[in-house]
Amino acid sequence: MTRGRKRKHNPAIPAHVDQTSLPRGIYFDASGKGRWYVREEHPEGRTRTVTVAGPRARLSELHDIMERRAGGSTKGTVSYVLEHFHESVAFRDLAPRTQRDYQRYRDHLEELPTKAGGKFGQMTVDRLSPPVIQRLVEVTAAKGHRTKANHWLRYLRRCFRWGINHGKCLTNPAAGVQEVSVKPQVRVPDIQTYNRVLEFARARGARQTRTAGSCPPYLWICMELAYLCRLRGVEVITLTDANITEAGLVTNRRKGSNDGLMAWSPRLRAAVDAARELRKAAHERTGRPVFLKPSERTLIVAEDADALRKSSLDSAWQRLMHAAIAPPEKGGIITPEERFGLHAMKHRGITDTVGNKSDKQTAGGHRSARMTDVYDHELPVVAPPRGAEFSGEFSGGGDSEGSGIA
Repeated sequence: MTRGRKRKHNPAIPAHVDQTSLPRGIYFDASGKGRWYVREEHPEGRTRTVTVAGPRARLSELHDIMERRAGGSTKGTVSYVLEHFHESVAFRDLAPRTQRDYQRYRDHLEELPTKAGGKFGQMTVDRLSPPVIQRLVEVTAAKGHRTKANHWLRYLRRCFRWGINHGKCLTNPAAGVQEVSVKPQVRVPDIQTYNRVLEFARARGARQTRTAGSCPPYLWICMELAYLCRLRGVEVITLTDANITEAGLVTNRRKGSNDGLMAWSPRLRAAVDAARELRKAAHERTGRPVFLKPSERTLIVAEDADALRKSSLDSAWQRLMHAAIAPPEKGGIITPEERFGLHAMKHRGITDTVGNKSDKQTAGGHRSARMTDVYDHELPVVAPPRGAEFSGEFSGGGDSEGSGIA
């Protein structure tokens, strides 16, 4: 940026800032804790001052601020890298839900305030260091958002790695930064609680649609399919007629899990038949055409006969839980402590699988026994060690009076 006349030395300016290299148009006010400010024209015609940074701002940050205010290039900043990543082929190839999550991460990260008074998105990537990113992760986790902190870290790590490969930045300050530990917090209902909620969902689903106390009729079906087939919620609502065979129901697992064939049982057959009846009724009511390909006919459909969305399933489940934990005089059947998520059905199903660890691993489609341990909550029953019976008397040589333990 071009310079005007030479500045006079100002002893109030923080010592870590080289006054001879300050950009034009920025000034320091030593009152209070100190601040960096600029002058700009007010719409009414008078001049006003606008604070742009705190007293701890570095010289490089002051230059970045002034370049942005002048409409200069923001090349190399966090926002610059994130913006280009979101416009890339790599981003467009991601699943729609991942894209939505990444957009949400970007919106939050770019607006995070820094100690210098600016925003995280305005910082230059190549001037960041792993300790800065580590602090961001730990501060976020300290506020009770440990999972969010790890999600942000993985997102930044991926964006900066992409930026290096495409010439948008030179370093990846998120590389090597340690994630915070997250303790799994899955509430797995006991089988009695599961059965109560299942019957509750079945009864509420049988009520007239959109009336007080009613819930979507597909909820109890989703519960049964998730439990009997050990599936996630998204895996349940993406089942199609192509997954139905004479021998049983073929799963469509995500996240690298192995698929399996769930043999027919009376409960599984009843759930699938009920889903088909609901789908048939929805098509007859709406007049929507039925797809010819079995792979395009989803088993679970919404009220409008269209494929059920995951967001709709999540909302319906939360409404069901809200009704289930209501006071008994209002129809509630469980306590707030007994509330659980739909994903807990997979935990319950794997836990209730008959057999050893290997059988449970196969039923859950897990590729490692370690992942099965996460989902299996059954307390193992072990036999006592094999050894000689204890007589109840200690043996030892010497005088009995002097053989005590010192």
